[in-house]
Amino acid sequence: MTQIWNTVAEWSHRRQTLTGRSIGYVPTMGALHHGHASLVERCRAENEIVVVSIFVNPSQFNDPKDLERYPRTLCKDLALLESLGTDEVFAPSISEMYPHGYRFRVESDSVTKVMEGRRRPGYLEGVMTVVLKVLKTIRSDRAYIGEKDYQQLKVITEMAEEFFLPTEIILCPTVREKSGLAESSRNTLLSAAARDKAACLFRALTTAANSDEARAILETEGLAVDYVEEHWGRRFAAAFLEGVRLIDNVPLGADTF
Repeated sequence: MTQIWNTVAEWSHRRQTLTGRSIGYVPTMGALHHGHASLVERCRAENEIVVVSIFVNPSQFNDPKDLERYPRTLCKDLALLESLGTDEVFAPSISEMYPHGYRFRVESDSVTKVMEGRRRPGYLEGVMTVVLKVLKTIRSDRAYIGEKDYQQLKVITEMAEEFFLPTEIILCPTVREKSGLAESSRNTLLSAAARDKAACLFRALTTAANSDEARAILETEGLAVDYVEEHWGRRFAAAFLEGVRLIDNVPLGADTF
């Protein structure tokens, strides 16, 4: 049976009882989908103990309306995690994670200057800060993070190395719907028609000869393009559809889904 912990003190006491057992960890903001499930399944296969956190982190939202709109489905999430064999869930409140407010934060002078870091001021700093907190709290052997948020994954990996964190960051492939659309909690905010149209994001990334052509494809499909850029051997895009911001990325030269 999955056990739920809401405070750092409760989890710290529980963590002491798990000494000597391999622990895998999946950080989430809830509103779980097939992509999250695949992370938990891999974590389950590779560790004795599976820990999942559910925390909608306010410090990574630069738009209060986006934070308010973010889907929250805790009861449904807990049922899914139970079915996947999750041992422990850490689900703290905002006051638990930021007992003195957002006084201290982690910053980077490189990866955060492009794409998400440039368009969403404070976002990646908020991600690094909360991930540092949870990695220090959970103290897992491994943490499983998906490729869909590749820039986020990159800053987390570099931060873990820079601060000598013992947790190994495990990169996991993006899980996609049959249409090619990357699984995302925000997909639930789209109408059925928009969800079908959103699949063009992946098609544009994989079929266009260059970033300009990918942007043109997306604009022709009616998406409001934020950026299409290439970094670290990958092509990235962010675009709005029905007011929902969608992101995706693929390795350069990737085949269609």
